[in-house]
Amino acid sequence: MALHLIKLCVGIEDIAHLRRVQRARLDAARALDRAATLAHITRQTPRRSNELLAGGSLYWVIRRQIQVRQKLLDIVRFTDDEGVNRCRLVIDPQLVPVRPNPRRAFQGWRYLDAADAPPDLEIANGDEAEMPPEMRARLLEMGLI
Repeated sequence: MALHLIKLCVGIEDIAHLRRVQRARLDAARALDRAATLAHITRQTPRRSNELLAGGSLYWVIRRQIQVRQKLLDIVRFTDDEGVNRCRLVIDPQLVPVRPNPRRAFQGWRYLDAADAPPDLEIANGDEAEMPPEMRARLLEMGLI
């Protein structure tokens, strides 16, 4: 059973905003002739990396709800330009909306057991990911999505 990470997505309003920010980061890397990989940098390195890389995802908390996940591709330790040890969580660019799940604020990241992870939303045409979170939550309550 895969292990996941959960992280607050600070400064992001919704899934569409996250998509725009990540796309801009990839475009900027390409413009500088750098490898176009999407990654999130953290200070701490997960100790359970092997479990995370066996099918785990990074679940993003947006506006106090887990709303979307991205598959973890690699976990790379490195030292930044100031000599500080860091960790690069390399993630798949595909954003997978999940059933919204309320979550309180916390610092850093937390492990999330597969049994506790919210299920993916079944999206027929992909438009649902662009829907405002409040509308998506209401439609879920009504059983329409």
